Amino acid sequence: MEIRIGMINTSREIGLETSQTLAEVEALVANSLSGTSPVLKLSDDKGKVYLVASANIAFVELGSDQNRRIGFVG
Repeated sequence: MEIRIGMINTSREIGLETSQTLAEVEALVANSLSGTSPVLKLSDDKGKVYLVASANIAFVELGSDQNRRIGFVG
């Protein structure tokens, strides 16, 4: 799944692909934004870990949970 995170006071975004399900990522984001956790912690498919301060998150865009097709579609 593709994830984009926009940060406050910056024009750059954080983008990553993860194998976590949509429900798992939604729960992590909801806990972070509700104040339960001060940091949003996500990991990508390559094993990198992203720690984002909850107070600096402007938006989180979650892509589809489906795998991308490779090749030509007829």
